[in-house]
Amino acid sequence: MKVFRILGRNIRDSFKSVLRNFSLSMASISSITITLLVVSISIVLSYNVNNFAVLVEKDVTIVAFIENSVTDEDIANIEEQINRLQNVETYEFQGKEDITKDMMESSDVFQNIMGGWSLDENPIQDTFLVKVTDIEQIGDTATKIKEIENVSVVKYGEGMVEQLIKIFQVVERISFIMVISLILVTAFLISNTIKITIFSRKTEIGIMRLVGASNINIKIPFILEGLFLGILGSIVPVVITTYGYMSLFKNFNGQLFSPFIKLINPAPFIYYISGILVLIGVTVGMFGSWRAVRKHLKI
Repeated sequence: MKVFRILGRNIRDSFKSVLRNFSLSMASISSITITLLVVSISIVLSYNVNNFAVLVEKDVTIVAFIENSVTDEDIANIEEQINRLQNVETYEFQGKEDITKDMMESSDVFQNIMGGWSLDENPIQDTFLVKVTDIEQIGDTATKIKEIENVSVVKYGEGMVEQLIKIFQVVERISFIMVISLILVTAFLISNTIKITIFSRKTEIGIMRLVGASNINIKIPFILEGLFLGILGSIVPVVITTYGYMSLFKNFNGQLFSPFIKLINPAPFIYYISGILVLIGVTVGMFGSWRAVRKHLKI
């Protein structure tokens, strides 16, 4: 019970100290708020870019065109061989009749052109639509499908897909490095702001030492003060991130510029980002306070 009593007193004293040194506390809170806003924007952009890359990779499909002279037995044999391939996630057979019907329903032009075709006159080929597990091995998988008997042509956007993969890998690395760099810069700025705050109170620390307070008893209130500063500084970034991203998602119907660039659903994404922002603010606030007060205790 004594421990809880001491902890409660330290929490109360830390909160009072934040209010008592209001101008210095506001400087620390402002620093935390601004830097966390930048970190929030960077994280949101990074996650959405990565999400776009994942969606594009999932949409990449190998289209295997089948010879017109094949029988049902040949089609079953092709399906069996595709099913045996290790990098195949899913596949779907589309007959020429279904393809023709879909094309006719999609455009009046196709309706006029194809409407008079008989089954024998239809030049469209049956196809297998294949999605792969590992997009980086799509070229090897397409080559293996091409080698299957009665498969005439295989297309998957070769050349362009490989370029997209390289671009996405570069973007992911840059996004990761940028977010980590901003977090480190944030930690440095917040830590130094809090150090300035505590430096201005070195007399207070000296008095506490003179009256016999132990180092741990001196550190705890300042560390808790850093915790409060971190929480208060993260409130505005969390609110702006939450409502800003929800408004963006709602106003743009979950996409940017085109249906291909889809935004991550707000829930639970914004809750994860909010948790990260609060964690960064609290961690850096407590660490900055601990580091600053430790320096003065060594003097």
